[in-house]
Amino acid sequence: MVKAVTRERRRLGSPPAGGISPTDPNPYGWAPFAVLFLVGIVDRMEAGLLAGVLPLIQEQWGFSDTAAGSIPTAGALAATAVALPAGYLADRYSRTKIIAVVVLCWGLATLGSGLAAGFAVFYLMRVLLAAAENIDNPAMGSLIADFYPAAARVHVYGWTRMTTYLSGLGTIVGGVIGQAYGWRAAFLCMAVPGILTALLVWRLREPERGRLDKIRASAGDAPATGATPPDRPALASPPFWRQVREVLAVRTLVRVSVGVMILTLGLGGIYYWLPTLLSRAYGLPIGTAGTTSGLVTIVGVVAGTVIGGRLGRRAIARHRAGLLLVGGAGITAGSLLLGGALLMGSATAMILCVLLAVTVSATAIPTCTASVADVVGARSRGLGFAVLQFLLTLGAAFGPLIVGITSDATGSLVTAMYALIVPMVLGGLLVLSARGSYERESAKVLDEARDL
Repeated sequence: MVKAVTRERRRLGSPPAGGISPTDPNPYGWAPFAVLFLVGIVDRMEAGLLAGVLPLIQEQWGFSDTAAGSIPTAGALAATAVALPAGYLADRYSRTKIIAVVVLCWGLATLGSGLAAGFAVFYLMRVLLAAAENIDNPAMGSLIADFYPAAARVHVYGWTRMTTYLSGLGTIVGGVIGQAYGWRAAFLCMAVPGILTALLVWRLREPERGRLDKIRASAGDAPATGATPPDRPALASPPFWRQVREVLAVRTLVRVSVGVMILTLGLGGIYYWLPTLLSRAYGLPIGTAGTTSGLVTIVGVVAGTVIGGRLGRRAIARHRAGLLLVGGAGITAGSLLLGGALLMGSATAMILCVLLAVTVSATAIPTCTASVADVVGARSRGLGFAVLQFLLTLGAAFGPLIVGITSDATGSLVTAMYALIVPMVLGGLLVLSARGSYERESAKVLDEARDL
């Protein structure tokens, strides 16, 4: 018996032996965050490989910009089909096991991309990869809320969701390896981290659902003790379609999700084609264009996430809806800056302006994501994050395709990118409009947790 308890405590994410204090910012330790952050990095690297090697693949198989833009579109549409079922699974089954299986599938699909004999098989592998990547997001969003209390969520969500925008890592790897050893080598190399990460996630312990919400709502009570057995939810979820209706009735969730979806529509289209723009319009070598685009995205997203997390904590201390003030303003201002960046006449000026635009926009990553966890109760958080991911994926589905079609029609990638700037600004304004409902709906979540 003692040995069994010892083994359980050694598992990643085990609760403290003496119970959880309402003031403890990370009662389960930082290991769960590290594992989930790694999952996000591997996810985005595998997804971002294509942008870095796209010119090489087009050179070999000779397909048009429209066909190239349709690859992420088809993948995103497949991902939207699995988003809500993924939320259903996340609210009813072991979230850690779901993530582990999905990450293993990523590695296999990336391996298949590198071994593809023709464009049709390659296309299919990218679509399957995109669909698999969407299954883990609701489980990750729900897990973080049960591993970390509200005080720490803005930072933890910021760093884990930040990885969604770090496909530039894959773009760098793809551009460098592709130029040196061919595009197939880039995909074959990235299959290994996916498989190893799946093994690590499998060792992560499943936390009790809603436990931290209840402790926060009953802050005057004694620290909670005991633990729910792994792989079994602590809260019963309602029938699926009733649960969907309840989640969609959360106005803050819907407005934030739609606003961020519109932002993703623009950023997905512009950043997907950015390496190609630098190569075509400014004559940069493929490796240099991919590396530059990736570094701009990485530095900007990391800086914006750190700034957004700090601003968010300060803003929420003054007003409960301060998270959305930071996020909505960041999206609006960042979109306007990105529109100005495309007007620059030199590669250096454009890159610097894009870096600033990415940094400002990325302040919305921690703030908007944390707000979703605040307004959706524990028993439905998986589905709440599934709604967010569904809309994000829907936005990402059409950005690259819109730019590709407009580029073929006008002969200008810059003109094609401008078609997405105005919707991005509107997305930021929509997030700002959600501040009115946030305070009411976040208070309702705590009231429900207190009655558990």
